[in-house]
Order: sequence, then C-alpha cells, then structure tokens
Amino acid sequence: MIGKCKAIAHGSTALNYIFREGKLGSRLAFHNLCSREPKAIYEEMKMVSDYNTRCRNKFLRIEIGIAPQDKKKLPVSELMRIAHLFVKQMGLDNHQWVAVTHKDTDNRHIHIIANRISLYGEVYDTTFVSNRAARVAEEISRSKGLTIAKEVRAERKHQKAKANPTREQTKQQIQKICYALLEKYKGTGITGHSMFLYDLNKSGVTIERLKNKQGKVYGLKFSYCGQTFKASEIGREFGYHPLQKNFEIANKAETNETITKAHTMAHKTAKDKTHSDTGYRLVPPSRSYIPPTKTNESSSIAQAVGNVASTALNAAEEMISGAGGLINPQTHGDDYAEMAWQRKLRNQAKKKKKRGRGI
Repeated sequence: MIGKCKAIAHGSTALNYIFREGKLGSRLAFHNLCSREPKAIYEEMKMVSDYNTRCRNKFLRIEIGIAPQDKKKLPVSELMRIAHLFVKQMGLDNHQWVAVTHKDTDNRHIHIIANRISLYGEVYDTTFVSNRAARVAEEISRSKGLTIAKEVRAERKHQKAKANPTREQTKQQIQKICYALLEKYKGTGITGHSMFLYDLNKSGVTIERLKNKQGKVYGLKFSYCGQTFKASEIGREFGYHPLQKNFEIANKAETNETITKAHTMAHKTAKDKTHSDTGYRLVPPSRSYIPPTKTNESSSIAQAVGNVASTALNAAEEMISGAGGLINPQTHGDDYAEMAWQRKLRNQAKKKKKRGRGI
C-alpha cells in the first residue's frame, strides 16, 4: 500500500472528480458531513473554511494505492477501516473528509478529500505531509500484512537489472561507442559535431529526435542492434541540449578567434591607409581642406569588423545546417557571445560618430 497527500485550493474540482460517473466505485465514509453529493459537500466544507481568511490551500487531497495482490484480501468493509485508520493517524479526526474508491484502473485505490481547516478553525500543518502519508501507509501495511510499496520498488529495481541480459549487454556496447566518439570529437567545433554524428551512424547507432505536439524537439532516442534506449539511459551527456553544449564551447572559441583576426586586419588596413596619405600632395596641407578623417575611419573600421563578424556567423550557420540529418543543431547558431560582441561594436561606432558631430 502507498499513500500520498497534498494541499490544494480547488476543492470543488477535486470533489467533482472523485464522484465522477465511470470512476466512482464505493462510497466509504463521510466524516463530520451531512451531505452526500459533491456540490453540497463543498458548501459544507466552505462554511467551515471561510472562518480562516489567510489560508489559500484549504483542502487536502489524499490517495491510497492498493497493490494488485492485496485486492482479494480487502473487501469494502476493510477498505472503510483502512480509510478511518489512515485519517486518524494523519491527525484529521477534527476535520471534515470524504472517502471513496475508484474503479477506472486495474489497481484499486482510495481517494480522500479533507478540509484543511478543522472544526475549531485550526489550519492543518502540511510540512512534509507527503512523507508523513507514505509513512502512515507503510505502518498500516505492516500491521495488516499487506504489500509495502518501498519493498516492491526495491524488488522491481533488482529484477529490472537482471530481467533482460541481452538488453543490458547492448546498452553497455552503445555506451562504449558513444563515449569513445564523444571523447574523440568533444570541443572540436562544428566539424567535430558532424563527424561525431557520421561515425555514430557508421557504427550502426541511429538517433531519432522526439518531438512534442508543437513540433519542438525535446529529447533523443538511440537505437542499436534492435534495441532502443532513451538518451538518459546512455548517459547524461547525450541529452538533446547537453550533447550540443559539448560542441558549443569550441564554436564560441572559433567565432571569437575569427572576430579577433578581423579586428586586427581592419586596424592594420587603417594603419596602412594612414601611412599612404603622408606622400606628395599637389596642394600644401596648410591650404587644403582636411575632413574629420578620424571619425570616418573609426566608423569604417567598426563597420568592417561587424561585416566580417556577420560573414563568419553566416558561414558557421551554413555549415551547421549542412551537417543536419540526425540532430537539428539550431542552438549552435544562437551564439549569444558573438551577438553581444557585434552589438558592442555598433554602439562604439555610434558613440564615436556622435563625438565627431560635436566637434
């Protein structure tokens, strides 16, 4: 048996849900209540909860799950006793609550909706209430000889590892391939990303993108030797976003290096231009008009750097889109560091241009 508990604000919706036709099994208990229908029950609870104006989540939603192997041991009368015992051990004797069973699934379960505000106006403390509910369910299970959820989980986890040796062996093989290729190409930029995907496909590993209803990719699925694995089963480095981040660092370094080279080249060109203007002139400098060359040169330098950086970004994006196929690496084009660098250059050019106007 397993127990869950949570404080909620939508008491009316919760009551309508547990009494919904097609789901409702048996009505187990109505504690401190006169009504038997969801709308009237809510009005009764609301009369009590309205005395407290500060509390927001004024209802408790409790679920008690029964293990399939215990279903035959628990008739309706025993389920009534379990509901009363559970609520008593949770400390809700002075509260209004209703308990029913549901039949919409193969596993029988009990739903309890309780008023968090007691008949004396006290607010039920929900600190670690879910852990408290799980502990109470375990105590009741031990006292009645029922299946304990914690032990079932431990048994399933042990059995799962030994359930399919072939799958485990295939998983180890695909992990070995993926980690070896990631170590080989990690930090090598866009080219390395493309080679990583190519070598994976060459080794017999196929990657499928998982999309939601809006068409956005939210994960990856790896297939190898007839077995399919989620990315999280292979390793945390192979999720959709984490895998791309392994190559983004190198991409940023490459882009920054390109921008730095462009910046140096532009300065060198400007410097050469300055030296070339010091030659023979037909009109003496004192009688000729000298335009504000510093401002124009600074603007042209910044514009040249921006143009070169934009060209480098476009080339990188074309390389990424050409590498497609298995993964849609659009996040490589979203180089925020580079965009910030270009914005900084444009702002500097504008400031220098304004200074030139004021002279």
